[in-house]
Amino acid sequence: MRSPGFRPLACLLLVACAGAAASAAQDGEGLEPLPPAGYGSLTQNDLALRIRTDEIEVRLVPLDERVTRLLAPDSYRSLKGLVEGRRAAIDSIAARSGTSRPGLALVTFFGQRAGTRFDPQTLTLSVRNDLLRPLGIVPFSPRFNSQQLEVREQVSGVYLFGEELPVGDSFSFGYAGRNSDDWKNKQRLLDRERARVAARARVERPDTTGAVSNP
Repeated sequence: MRSPGFRPLACLLLVACAGAAASAAQDGEGLEPLPPAGYGSLTQNDLALRIRTDEIEVRLVPLDERVTRLLAPDSYRSLKGLVEGRRAAIDSIAARSGTSRPGLALVTFFGQRAGTRFDPQTLTLSVRNDLLRPLGIVPFSPRFNSQQLEVREQVSGVYLFGEELPVGDSFSFGYAGRNSDDWKNKQRLLDRERARVAARARVERPDTTGAVSNP
């Protein structure tokens, strides 16, 4: 016969498991395994989408761990630190917009001519035929809000969008009437790097069992 405490205990265990699963889903675990960090070899240029005009170049790099973990360790730590250093501002914009998992991208504007004007709010993403405008921008260049660039000057900011970027599929971004849809052409490179990262991690990952070998 089951003890009287069995049913409440079983219910508590089910609730705990459900909570853990929900927490894992929020962290991206259980939805799509993240590549192990620290084994990649790609550069930010490998992830960048670009639009160029005579006056300005715009570069967009997705800040999504599914692809940033494929970067070389220094580049990965740099982008991760960039996001975490501005976490409070990012979370504030997301909360005001009512989204718990915003898409993040690092956008940089490069001046090609003196006195070039730019409008950061007009940048858009095209995702599955939907046009996404930024929910907000967290600048980290002092002159970002001046909206003017000199020759070879650059300013950057973290853009937030209403949904995660489909980095495993395709999307495009637009600015000043031009579009860059080169992301779909990066999938083969990303798939190869994921395989290499997984292989390196299997070979190089240190023993974390706590076992101590005999001298």
